[in-house]
Amino acid sequence: MRVLTVAAHPDDETLGAGATMAKLAAMGHEVWVCILADGVTSRHGYVELQKECAKRAADVLGVSNVVFCELPDQRLDALPLLDVITPIERCIGEFHPDVVFTHFSQDANQDHRIVFQATLVAARPLAGLSVQRLLCYETPSSTEWAPPFPGSVFSPNVFVEVAGTLPRKLDALREYERTHSNEMRPYPHPRSYEAIEAYAKRHGAAAGVQAAEPFMLVRQVHREGDSAHAHWL
Repeated sequence: MRVLTVAAHPDDETLGAGATMAKLAAMGHEVWVCILADGVTSRHGYVELQKECAKRAADVLGVSNVVFCELPDQRLDALPLLDVITPIERCIGEFHPDVVFTHFSQDANQDHRIVFQATLVAARPLAGLSVQRLLCYETPSSTEWAPPFPGSVFSPNVFVEVAGTLPRKLDALREYERTHSNEMRPYPHPRSYEAIEAYAKRHGAAAGVQAAEPFMLVRQVHREGDSAHAHWL
């Protein structure tokens, strides 16, 4: 199985699906990450350092390839949507993923919302397209800050048990401490190590396991001849 995680910024991929990616990679599945925006130029210019941290985090998780699209940080809403869709389509066309993870559509961060919209188009179920499942992940300090209106609340319906790989997710996030401006914060900020572990335990309790990463299933396509293992998530 091939799995693609589409993220707005470096570290979103690890915050949202890091333990699941590590689990899949350990099972022998191929995992790629596509990062749309540079993640830093709205604050500073250390883009290459941010990319190096993302590569190290990917190594910890077992991700085999990271695609950097280098769009402007916190300015995706100023671009034509097609400019965000195209690099995702290109990545899907090259990798042919079975499963795609991306942001929740109502995250507080506007780049996250744009990436969801673009991924929804790029992974649309056209004839011959490889994508069988499209899911949204939770990004701490953005997803839970969405407004409490109908349709804006993250309501997971897919849970991946990750007790065995949660430590690798936390280790991958520590690789981002080497950036020019570390975005991890002291507890009780949602983007703290303690909070991320608590999130995993909370979702695990909801699913009857020790720890879990939550997802919302957006679309599932079963095609004749599809292998059963592609639908394990």
